[in-house]
Amino acid sequence: MNWLPDANILLLKKRARIIQGIRQFFIDRDLLEVETPSLSQSGVTDQHLACFKTYFIGPEISIEKAEPLGTPLYLQTSPEFHMKRLLSAGSGSIFQISKAFRNEESGRYHNPEFTLLEWYRIDFDHFQLMQEMDQLLQQVLSCEPAKKMTYQHAFMQILQVDPLSASLEQLKEAGQSLHLGEVLDNEKDFDTVLQLLFCFAIEPVIAQEKPCFIYDFPASQAALARISPVDKRVAERFEVYYKGIELANGFHELNDSAEQLRRFEHDNCLRRANALPEMPIDFRFVASLNKLPNCAGVALGIDRLIMLATAQKHIDKVLSFSIKGA
Repeated sequence: MNWLPDANILLLKKRARIIQGIRQFFIDRDLLEVETPSLSQSGVTDQHLACFKTYFIGPEISIEKAEPLGTPLYLQTSPEFHMKRLLSAGSGSIFQISKAFRNEESGRYHNPEFTLLEWYRIDFDHFQLMQEMDQLLQQVLSCEPAKKMTYQHAFMQILQVDPLSASLEQLKEAGQSLHLGEVLDNEKDFDTVLQLLFCFAIEPVIAQEKPCFIYDFPASQAALARISPVDKRVAERFEVYYKGIELANGFHELNDSAEQLRRFEHDNCLRRANALPEMPIDFRFVASLNKLPNCAGVALGIDRLIMLATAQKHIDKVLSFSIKGA
């Protein structure tokens, strides 16, 4: 039986140096490093994310709230909710390098357990945060300054369709050349169609020579971002890509508890409609949002970043042990 690590020791040393450099990047900017739980009593409601679920059996279990197997707990897909509770409590700007978990496929860019860098900047908007992230990417990847492009412009340039005004049928027509067959033809959800088109038509084209920030996502994909006061059709959200790899997702953070609760409830409606289990809403997080200071935050996949920095073609090659060898 093969017991060796997936990554060779030389590459693991390079990985360690990269992470040390990332940590120093934030220390030099006076951000507080924090630690938050991997386990939570709430998961995430986003229908495109799947949480690992386990049960806690201990002496402090509330019999009324516990399921037959114990108190359900979820491994976190991101430290976001807990980090924002720290921000609301007055932590100031913070960062964290931690493990995150998503019960999804294992493949070239995916491992169910992965390392995530997440940071939040008080009194930054998403444009200021993009600028800081660009500086980090240049440091780690020795790349050129990133390009910036709106979500709308990317669709119009590559697919010749406006994602903010097109009908569902117009979007499907624009995607006919992608040969997605029944997957596209039978899809009824507008945002799922947008995501399919983005994934198969836009991601492979953009950011081949330098990183590219895509910003001003449709308001329907706001997630935890504010809606733009300039154009209500878009959210103050961005993603960054390089050489066909999605690296990060960031927001000018929403700090409206009522609006965030509405979005979570809408997510669970979508889950019911798609025969997915509803997820318990994190009401502690929701309650904290009205105290959240003006800030912007972003989550960046460390393993994918190291793939690019070390010219590796598969995520397994930058992990000591992938899920296949753990």
